[in-house]
Amino acid sequence: MEAEKRPAPYEGLFADGHLVLWTLCSVLLPVFITFWCSLQRSRRQLHRRDIFRKSKHGWRDTDLFSQPTYCCVCAQHILLGAFCDCCGLRVDEGCLKKADKRFPCKEIMLKSDGRALDAMPHHWIRGNVPLCSYCVVCKQQCGNQPKLCDSRCIWCQKTVHDECMKSSLKNEKCDFGEFRNLIIPPSYLTSINQMRKDKKTDYALLASKLGKQWTPLIILANSRSGTNMGEGLLGEFRILLNPVQVFDVTKTPPIKALQLCTLLPYHSARVLVCGGDGTVGWVLDAVDEMKVKGQEKYIPQVAVLPLGTGNDLSNTLGWGTGYAGEVPVAQVLRNVMEADTIKLDRWKVQVTNKGYYNLRKPKEFTMNNYFSIGPDALMALNFHAHREKAPSLFSSRILNKAVYLFYGTKDCLVQECKDLNKKVELELDGERVELPNLEGIIVLNIGYWGGGCRLWEGMGDETYPLARHDDGLLEVVGVYGSFHCAQIQVKLANPFRIGQAHTVRLILKCSMMPMQVDGEPWAQGPCTVTITHKTHALMLYFSGDQTDEDISSTSDQEDVKETEL
Repeated sequence: MEAEKRPAPYEGLFADGHLVLWTLCSVLLPVFITFWCSLQRSRRQLHRRDIFRKSKHGWRDTDLFSQPTYCCVCAQHILLGAFCDCCGLRVDEGCLKKADKRFPCKEIMLKSDGRALDAMPHHWIRGNVPLCSYCVVCKQQCGNQPKLCDSRCIWCQKTVHDECMKSSLKNEKCDFGEFRNLIIPPSYLTSINQMRKDKKTDYALLASKLGKQWTPLIILANSRSGTNMGEGLLGEFRILLNPVQVFDVTKTPPIKALQLCTLLPYHSARVLVCGGDGTVGWVLDAVDEMKVKGQEKYIPQVAVLPLGTGNDLSNTLGWGTGYAGEVPVAQVLRNVMEADTIKLDRWKVQVTNKGYYNLRKPKEFTMNNYFSIGPDALMALNFHAHREKAPSLFSSRILNKAVYLFYGTKDCLVQECKDLNKKVELELDGERVELPNLEGIIVLNIGYWGGGCRLWEGMGDETYPLARHDDGLLEVVGVYGSFHCAQIQVKLANPFRIGQAHTVRLILKCSMMPMQVDGEPWAQGPCTVTITHKTHALMLYFSGDQTDEDISSTSDQEDVKETEL
């Protein structure tokens, strides 16, 4: 009886084999499926990249469209796919190849077919019109149906209902819409190309057909600045303007991009720099190189869209303390058209090391904002060192300011820059100045410092007249430490005002001290720093978004002038 109940040996082995087989399947099958999916995904990515590389469109991938979107080929609703950041086409991944062949992108130049400068027709794209857009014919809202419907001209941005589209509208010439005075028409570049072949350079006669108000705009954006918004802004500007006007300075250096100005009439070009104060300085250095090359007649006027951390120069010029997408790009272009031209002093900072008997060339910098030695330069040096090690961690403006706060708090305890008055000698216009017990000296060219603080004017009963950025004068102030800097920024204290001068000379007698010029810091040994006037830059000042403090300061300055009169 016991032998009958006992299972045969091969039955146990068979059951164990089943268990092992199912275990292997449960483990290997997900691995195989994952491997197969990743292989297919990589193949699709290679296929897309091949299409992107060969295409005339500016295709970009996206995992989620920001508004209800329909494929321009199959007309199906899509959540992810690709879009062209020049003409605005949006397609499903499977329809990408068909869309690339079927729909032409924006032409930066027209074919030599004899068309006149002002006879360019509309270029209509069907579907996915902007929200809250209105039909140019019936004035009713477009794109409010849940399907691929209505059309948009990729040049003038006009929209029209499908039922309102007429043959006359299809053949109507495009006037380039609201931003016609900023756009370089493709036909203009075609005519320029022909003139250069004929060795003619009378561009003013050609531009006269576009009107006296034509001030073409060149976009120079740094895709790595501040909050890394540059890449998205590049696409938005390409949609509203001619793509040939839009440059990423990380791929095309400003000196090369600004050569487009030489194809435009004298003193007509404007440049919008999208980046931090460092990017603005880079562009202004390229403008100075144009002067050296004898291209002074083509010098552009420069506006700023602040994407950096401090943005003191853009704040001084009325463009705000930082851009985070709260203002539509179209409004930014309107602000550029309304801006006024002013001059900005630029200064040469020469650093001559001691003890080398002039065997080494002095280091030279160009200053637009300010020069400093002491605690704020130390904070910038520490921040810069950590950002170089891990740049991806410093993509947030708020996080960057928090890091500055951390290093400022640390210096309050350590006081690495104390007894500065014993280590340096300061001369203003050749006259030596006796210094109190300071930890830092700041030489200002503009009104703002430290991310939005008016350092020279101060607060309370000790307010001074507004510092100007075009009077050939530098304002020199001192601070007693990092804690004093923090008090100044929250308007609980004033700096120690040393004076104003046309030339500043600072002698560092001993030890290593942190220095900075426009946010670019370094550690410096014994040396002589000489700051002299270099040149002027033509900037664009926007007065539309003045703060209450700006308005009150301006009114105070006007009151002083009236009293003097």
